[in-house]
Formats: sequence, C-alpha cells, structure tokens
Amino acid sequence: MHSGNESTIERLVVGTLGEAAGKTALDALAIDARLLAETGPNVSRAVFAMALGVTLFDGLLARVPSGAAYGAERLARGERILFDHGALRTIRFPVGPTGGLPAGHEAFARILAPLGYHVAGVYPLPALKMTGHAYCHRDMPEAIPQYFVSELHVERFDDAFGAAARRVFGGSRDPLGPEEAALLHDFSRHGSVPFAQALAMLPRIAAAFERHHGAVRVSDYETLLARSAEAGWIATEGNAFNHATDRVADVDALADRLRDADWPIKDRVEVSGSGRVRQTAFRADPVEREFLGDDDKSVRRTVPGSFYEFITRETNPATGGLDLAFDSGNATGIFAMTRAA
Repeated sequence: MHSGNESTIERLVVGTLGEAAGKTALDALAIDARLLAETGPNVSRAVFAMALGVTLFDGLLARVPSGAAYGAERLARGERILFDHGALRTIRFPVGPTGGLPAGHEAFARILAPLGYHVAGVYPLPALKMTGHAYCHRDMPEAIPQYFVSELHVERFDDAFGAAARRVFGGSRDPLGPEEAALLHDFSRHGSVPFAQALAMLPRIAAAFERHHGAVRVSDYETLLARSAEAGWIATEGNAFNHATDRVADVDALADRLRDADWPIKDRVEVSGSGRVRQTAFRADPVEREFLGDDDKSVRRTVPGSFYEFITRETNPATGGLDLAFDSGNATGIFAMTRAA
C-alpha cells in the first residue's frame, strides 16, 4: 500500500522495480519537478514515458558494470544523472516485417508514438548501412529522454549476409499482445490511463526492449559479424538498450578526468557539424552469450555488450532551447564502442 504522499512516477517505478531498487533508481536521476509533481488516479503519457525511461535505465546499469560504477561515483559526489537518451538497434529486411516484429524502427514507433514521441530527425549512417531515427517527446522534449532508434538495411549487404540474417532474425517474436496494445491505444486516444492499468503494463512494455529471436548458430553469427559489427551485436543483444546517455555540462572536461583515472573512455570526443553537440562514451562491457555450434551443442563466447555514453548539448540560437539534435558523424563514431569487448 502507498501512503498517498508518493508521486505517480514513484509509485510506478517502485511498483515495477521493487522498493529498494526503485528508490535507488529514482534517487540516481535528475527528474523534472513537473513530472514528480503528478499524483492522482490517472497516469499521463509524459509520466509513463519517464517511468519507462527510469526502468530501462535501471536495466542498462544492471548489464553495464562500468556505467553502474560511474553512477555510484556520481551519487557519492551528491550528484544526479540527467538521462538524455537511450539507443536501440533494429533489423529491416527489404520487404516485410522482421519475423513477428514490425520492420526496423517501426517496432518501436508503435510504442513511442502513443506515449507522446515523434520522429524529430532522420540520420543516414551510410558507413554502417544503417539509418537512425530520433524520437523526441512532444510534451517535455528537454526533460524526457529521447530514443535514437537505428535500423540496419539487410539489402545493402551480400546474399550470404541476407540468408544468415533471415535465419537469425526471421523468427523474431512480437512481445506485445492485446493488453499492451490496449494500453497504447488508450494513451493515443486519451493521453492518460488509470494507474492500475499503467502499473500492470509498465514492465510488459519495458520487456519489448529486449532480445526477441531464438538461439543463434556460431556460423551465422560469424557471417553477420564479418560484414557488420552492428549486425553481430543485434544477433546477441537484440533490441536491448545499446547505450544510455548522461547529459553533462562539459563532456570534454569529464572525459579528461575519467581518462586520467583509467576509466574505459573513448579516445576522443565526437563533435557535431553544428559544434553544439559533443559526445563520448565508455567502451562496451564484455558479456558472455550462448550460441549453437554446428553439432547443435552449446557454445559460449565473450562478446561486446551495452555501454554508457556522455553528451553535452549547447543552446540552439534558432530556438533558444537546448540543441536536441543528433549528428550522423557523431553517431557513427559512437557506434564503434561495440566493435570490440
């Protein structure tokens, strides 16, 4: 039972993650006071979107020891993390869906659009044979984390790659059922839903941000990996958060400090064409994943997992607000963090 004093977002996060983990996650993040102030019987799309972000951020830290250690250091300094954006990777075949999932970024458009997001920018990533879609929240764009959803274009690779991609991703299952669809429909129609419905559905919507295909054969993994490190990553990690990003005041100074302290930080800071967006990241933490060998026996390998990123956004003089854009060059440089464990 809640006491009646908690905000809606606290009730959602604690109800999903548990008392201790939920309060720890909320204490770690700098959340806009307007989101924290919401109470009452209904949950707005903005608060649900933020609660989803908190839940996914907590899951990212559970998989990324370097990010968790950095977060603990920030807490010890009495500081909070401003969650700027999370990133997802998807697969797009030349025709049709990705198994049971809608094609490419559309698998997440159907979740994010009802929660108040729109595509604020499309970013070609030709060197990676991918395209990125930036989903920004309509209600509170600077306060609610964005999603950078990239899709890998299978038809831009050779036939061997395409055949391996079909075997690996063609059997993907759809994690969303009728109840999840009903929640998203209600958010689209009304902009809010009753608290009990939101609480029941939050962990199930968060579960869409995971891996949804079955066992991967080593031979198929190697075929994909040889042509695209990004496809190899999706083969092992699926649609899990590729990285989560901390918005900081001075990413260059932070990178220098972390590098001097032997954190696994990228060698250089990526700078956007406008000069207003600067990014760097930790190298991906290694994880162990299970594959099928040619003899159908289980094989375990260490592969790159997810990682933690840092970004500084300056004011856009055209709008007077933060420059919330992304940059194709920056993104390509950040993608390299999962090229080696």
